[in-house]
Amino acid sequence: MAAGIDLGGTKIEAQVFDAAWQLTARTRWPTPKSYRDLVAAMADAVAWCEAQAGAGVAVGVSAAGLINPATGLALTANLAASGQPFVVDITRAAGREVVWVNDCRALALSEARFGAAQGCDPALALIFGTGLAGGVVTGGQVMPAFAGLGGEFGHFPLPAGPMIAHGLPVLPCGCGRKGCTETLLSAPGLARIAAHVTGRILSPEQVIEGRNTDAGLQQAWAIWLDLACDFLITLCFTLDPAVIVIGGGLSNAPGLVDDLAQRLAAATLKDFAIPPLRLAQGGDASGARGAAYAAWHEAQP
Repeated sequence: MAAGIDLGGTKIEAQVFDAAWQLTARTRWPTPKSYRDLVAAMADAVAWCEAQAGAGVAVGVSAAGLINPATGLALTANLAASGQPFVVDITRAAGREVVWVNDCRALALSEARFGAAQGCDPALALIFGTGLAGGVVTGGQVMPAFAGLGGEFGHFPLPAGPMIAHGLPVLPCGCGRKGCTETLLSAPGLARIAAHVTGRILSPEQVIEGRNTDAGLQQAWAIWLDLACDFLITLCFTLDPAVIVIGGGLSNAPGLVDDLAQRLAAATLKDFAIPPLRLAQGGDASGARGAAYAAWHEAQP
């Protein structure tokens, strides 16, 4: 009935859904590093969706980054598409229209409609992956936006308290600013914290795997949690969400939700509740389902 393509900094995942919104087919490719190859890969993903579900299937693209509504040009810190008419070029290469949704807003829509945020309003969803951003759903729809910037939480400034306490570096961000939350709270950010603490160059997966047995990595994980807690407190005080859903690659870290909930409860105002923290039920590519739903919804008469 509908198909979604989740485009992230490291992987492209295509998913096809039936009339009951059950996943019937999925496949995954690595994300190309050049713009030309990226456009070609997206056209191939659209063709794969049509091969599974028919040429008339509604196709949505859930992608990291923004499309400027005034210019049609992409702005993204983690894809080789900034400054390019990305949606126009995908449409031309695929020979058909697609519906574009920011990946974090697509995750929020997916989880509010079908997943861990059902029945919760407002629902906040966050992606901790190659980058960091989120989305808010209220009344069953993504929160209206003026310039399309709502949800770019990864470009908040990092909180001064933990930065000073741990002597953390202020790093340049792919967006062109410095000291953005994304630089230390994304998956690569966790690896940067570990390098700062231990002097070792490790992958985020290695940091997570060793955080319970290696003292340096345990310290790095604790610092990451301090930063994440301040980040979540800011969002709670601003949006007062009924639930916080967490997706992206770091959501696969065992115990992440419990660690964050414990710290968040200790950090909030006395006697005030914190929202439940839940893992995205759609997994680290839940945005594909949200994009598929957006495309299907737009196609309705």
